[in-house]
Amino acid sequence: MLGTQEIVLIFLAVIILFGASKIPELARSLGMATGEFKKAQQEAERELKDVEKSLKKGANRQEDSNKIKLMAKDFGIEPEGKSDEELLDEIKEKMKK
Repeated sequence: MLGTQEIVLIFLAVIILFGASKIPELARSLGMATGEFKKAQQEAERELKDVEKSLKKGANRQEDSNKIKLMAKDFGIEPEGKSDEELLDEIKEKMKK
């Protein structure tokens, strides 16, 4: 962690190197760079959450598919080679009877 003396020394070095007129421009550039970094960080976090959600949905789809196949077997429907939608349609038909 920087102490007060170190910060003052750095500030004086910046004034000597760049001149007093360039300090606002440097501060503005530093602020913009910090903002861009935070924006990129938030976007990366959002994408990570989206990936996690899609992975969870994939797991839920598999569970749902297994439940549909079990229900089809309970109704006497052979689930092999049929899509979930086809099985659901056949289950609905059996339920109507």
